[in-house]
Parts: sequence; C-alpha cells; structure tokens
Amino acid sequence: MRPPFTARAAPDAHSVEHLLRAPKPHGTPLLHQLLPSCTTLRSLRALHGRLLARGLLRGLRARTKLLSCYAALGDLASARRVLDETPHPDAYTYKVALGQHAVAETVALHRDMRRRCPAAQADVVLLSLALKASVRSADFRYGRRLHCDAVKAAGGGDGFVANCLVDMYAKAGDLDNARKVFDRVLDRNVVSWTSMLSGCLQNGFAEEGLVLFNDMMLHHVLPSEHTMASVLTACAMLGSLHQGRWIHGSVLKHGVGFNPFIAAATLDMYVKCGEVEAARRVFDDLSSVDLVLWTTMIVGYAQNGSPLYALLLFVDKKFARIVPNSVTIATVLSASAQLRNLSLGRSIHGMSVKLGVVENDVVMNALVDMYAKCKAVPEANGIFERISSKDVVTWNSLIAGYVENDMGNEALMLFSQMRVQGSKPDAISVVNALSACVCLGDILIGKCFHTYAVKCAFTPNIYVNTALLNLYSKCADLPSAQGVFSEMKTRNSVTWGAMIGCYGMQGDSAGSIDLFNEMLKDNVQPNEVVFTSILSTCSHTGMVTVGKKCFDSMAQYFNITPTMKHYACMVDVLARAGNLEEALEFIQKMPMQADVSVWGAFLHGCKLHSRLEFGEEAINRMTLLHPDTPDFYVLMSNLYTSYGMWDKSLSIRRSMKERGLVKLPGCSSVGLENG
Repeated sequence: MRPPFTARAAPDAHSVEHLLRAPKPHGTPLLHQLLPSCTTLRSLRALHGRLLARGLLRGLRARTKLLSCYAALGDLASARRVLDETPHPDAYTYKVALGQHAVAETVALHRDMRRRCPAAQADVVLLSLALKASVRSADFRYGRRLHCDAVKAAGGGDGFVANCLVDMYAKAGDLDNARKVFDRVLDRNVVSWTSMLSGCLQNGFAEEGLVLFNDMMLHHVLPSEHTMASVLTACAMLGSLHQGRWIHGSVLKHGVGFNPFIAAATLDMYVKCGEVEAARRVFDDLSSVDLVLWTTMIVGYAQNGSPLYALLLFVDKKFARIVPNSVTIATVLSASAQLRNLSLGRSIHGMSVKLGVVENDVVMNALVDMYAKCKAVPEANGIFERISSKDVVTWNSLIAGYVENDMGNEALMLFSQMRVQGSKPDAISVVNALSACVCLGDILIGKCFHTYAVKCAFTPNIYVNTALLNLYSKCADLPSAQGVFSEMKTRNSVTWGAMIGCYGMQGDSAGSIDLFNEMLKDNVQPNEVVFTSILSTCSHTGMVTVGKKCFDSMAQYFNITPTMKHYACMVDVLARAGNLEEALEFIQKMPMQADVSVWGAFLHGCKLHSRLEFGEEAINRMTLLHPDTPDFYVLMSNLYTSYGMWDKSLSIRRSMKERGLVKLPGCSSVGLENG
C-alpha cells in the first residue's frame, strides 16, 4: 500500500534552499545573485558556509562582496575576518572595508593596507577616507603621515584630498599648515573655502574667517548652507550685528532662509548680538520649529535679561509637542532664578525629575543656582552635596549663592574647600570671592585675592578687574582702584561705571565727570549704572545743572529709559540743593508712581533744609506705600522731634506700639586693618 502523499514544507524565506531556488537572471554568476538576497545574518552565514564548502570564494571580487554584505548587516567582526583571510586584497577591497567600518577601526585598517597593499597608498579615495578617520579619532600624527602619502601620490594637488587635509590640520589646531595646504589648491570650490573658514572659527579666529568669506565672494564662489552657517557663527563670536544682518539678507536672497541649519545659526547670531526682538521675528517666521530652535530662542531671552519671555515661550502651547532636553530645563531654571521665583523653580525641578534629566550636570548646577538665588540655601546645599563629581561651575554656583545671601564667610570657606578637594578655581571663582570680601567689607582678604589673581594670570580678565574695582571702591581705596583701572587693556561700560562710581563715593565730582567724558571719547556706550553713578555724584556735590543735563541726555542721546533709581537720584540732586518745589513738581510729572526711594530722597532734602510742610507730605506718601514698615514712622517721629513737636512725635510712637511695629537697631562692623 502506497503511503499517503505529503506535501514538502515550503523552505524558510531565510534559508539557503530558498535562495538557491530563487529565479536567476541569465548570465549572472551565482554568487552575485545570492549575496544581495541575504537580509539577515542567519541567511548570510548559512550561504557563507555553503559557498566555502563548494569552493566558490576563491575570487577577490567574491570575498569583497561577502565582506560588504557582513558590514552592511552590522557584523564588522566577520567583515574584518573575511578581509584578513583574503590573500591579496586590492584598493577596491579596502575602499569597501574603510567605508563600512567604525572610526576606531578605519585607521587600523588603513595601516594594514599600507602593509598588505602598498600600491593602494596613492588612491585618493582611500586617502580621504583615512584622513577623515584620523580627524574623528584625533590621531593627527597619522594624519600628517597621510599628508606625505598625498604629496608622493600627486604632489598634494588633488582638491578632494586637499580639503580633507585642511580640515585635519584645522581640527589639530595647526592653522598655519591648514592655510598652506589651502593656498596650494588651484581650483578651490565651495568645500575648500568652507573647510578653511570653519578651521578659522574652530581656532578662535573669527575675524580672519570673515575676511576669508569676503575673499570667497570676490572669487565668485557661491556659498553653501554650511558656509552661511559658519559665517553667521563668526558674526556671533565677534558681536558683528551689521555683517550678520547682511549675511541674513544674503541667505534669504538665495532661498535658504527657512533651512533649520541656517535658522539656528541666524537665531544664535541675533541672540549673541543682543538683538532678541530680531531673533524672535526670525523665530516666528519659521514654518517648523524643532527642539534646537526652540531652545535657542529660550536661551536668548534668558541670557539677554528677559527671563519672563523665556518662561512664556517655554509654556507656550504651540510647542507642547517638543520634549525639553537638559539645556532647555537648565535655561528655564536660570530664568526662574533671575525672577527669584522659588515656586516656579520647584515646579521645573519636578519636571526635570519626570523627564529624567535631573542628574545631568548642567541641570544640577542650574538647580543649585536657582535655589541659592531664591534664598532657599538649605535646598541648594542639599543638591550640592548630592553631586558626586563637582566641577568648577558647581562650586561657583553655590559660592555665588552664598554671596547673594550675604553669607560672605561661608562663601570664602567654600572657596577654600574647593581648592582642598582638588578643583582649580577659575576667573569666575575669583570674582565670587572678591564679591564675598565686599560683602564682609574686608579689604585685607580682598587684597590677598588680588595677589592670587595676579599669580594665576586672571588679571587680564575684564570681570576680575571689575570685581577688583568694586572692592576698592566700596572699601574707599581710590589709589588701588586707579592702579587696577590704569592697567586694564580692555574696558567695557561696566568697568567705566565702577571707576566713575569709585570717584563719586570719594566725593570727587570733577574726577567722575572727567572720566565720563573720557569714556564717551573712547566710543563706549554708557549703561544705566554709569548714569546712576554720575547722578549720585552730582547730588552729593550740588552739581544741579550737570545732573539735569545727564538725566536729559539718557533718553535723548543714549536711548536709555530712566528707571526708578534714576528718578530717585534726580530728586536727590534737586532736594539736596534746596530746590524742593522743583523736586516735588518733578515727582508729580514722573511717568510712573514714585516709590519709597524717591520719597525718601525728597524727605532727606526736607530735613536738610528744615521744610516741615514738605517733609510731612513725603512721610505720608511713604507710609501709604508701606504701612507696615516701622522705619518710616520713626523718620516721621524724629522729624517732629527736631521741630520740638513732642506731642505728635509721641503719638506716632504710641501708634507704632499698638501696631506691634519695632524698628531693628542698626549695626556696623569695624576692621582693624581698615584703620
């Protein structure tokens, strides 16, 4: 009896039998038909075994094809084994191998090629692959050796290889040799120019990069997206807004304005040049916004003194689909710190935990900074202790937090602890330490840090010099401040303002005004602090006319809107000089409601010139603004006492007692070293 017929099971789609039964194009070798059909390592290894058994892997092309298939499926170890077992690999075999392997292996493969296939050393494709690998692996010594091969092969004249050499030397920090190679390229294309331009930027030569771009335009070479992005980066590094705007216009002209790569560079340029409104217009014109663009705009707001706008953009529902990264979270934490909004900072802290970025160094440092600036020092300390590997930014964040909370001693102790634990202080660390000395009023320790700054070569740093000026100014050491100022090679508006304030605190009005005029001659734009210092000097020396001119010039010539502090200084100028009617009229014409500082300056003038009727008006306004502040009631009581009006003075004291208002006693500190 015949057994029942049973159908054979269909071969597995990944089996060798399935591949062997597949239709074969006429005249195509078996190996070339089967190898590309292997979509899994399992089928490729099975086929590899069959081909070995049948002796079909003796040809070089067959082995090269097998090597390529292994590499394409991610099995680089097997690909390398096939290469090692190939008797006489040629240039094409190594091209396949170098193009598929990881960076770390590529340099080793090229070394192997020099030994096994010397003739392939002159191949420009292999040279370019090896040069790129030497850059990515930072093996610049081998890159220089490849330069020798390129010169031997074709005199170093191949443009493709030359571009790789320019990039290699630039990444190695050897810009001189990069320029030499670049100058020898006869037919420079956009890649050549962009490689050299990027090299200039990578080595901090942004100005040379812009000059190179101008040369490129003179040679009528049309820039690419990468060229434009590099030039915009150069403008950002130099703060060159005019050139940056020109490049932006050129980008729009060439129709690449909405490319995300260009958009990010354009945003960054406007942000770093302080033009946040222009950056926002670019941002709003984008058809699609990704994480990088969104974060760049938030960072721009936070770094240019607009923390509220940074937070509003962060919570905007239009971007709810974008998941914040560690940089985004750190930036909005910084914005919360600038606003001193502890509740919001804690909410963002919770969000960082949910997103899994809280352990990131940049987020931890931002948390320390936020809690310290929001006066939650215990929480800042707790996070600081949790950070296992503290870098200098971590230490600086807490030291600055201590200084801001008037904890000068703790700040200096933490500075010492940082050095003991092996962290090397940077310029910002010294700035924080000097600020702690100002907080303590200790010029002796401050001078020790001055010596430390000189020893560590921090004195060329403009922020260190400004902190030194602030220290000597607050400690009434004008000669030392003058010495620091005269030795400074670069000065900004903050530095000038600190020195002008130093003269003002010593009552040297002529010195302040002369320095202000010198500042204008140096084409330095004065800021709000400079005008505060000048107006304060005018008030203490009775220079009413000069004070009025300075106040009027703020908006008229320097486009600075006066703040409440400037109005208070101007009222002080008028009131101290006895012009109380004019001062009161000035207050009434203010564009905003006068606060306690303005009325306090007015009251001081009333006391100086014994004008009780105006003094009563000032104190009444101050108590209305802050009814629970005992200091104002004491001022009123003392004013009545000075005029012998004892009944009114006692009545105010009784009112304070009924309200439970107690003025804290004043205190002062005297250092023996200050005389």
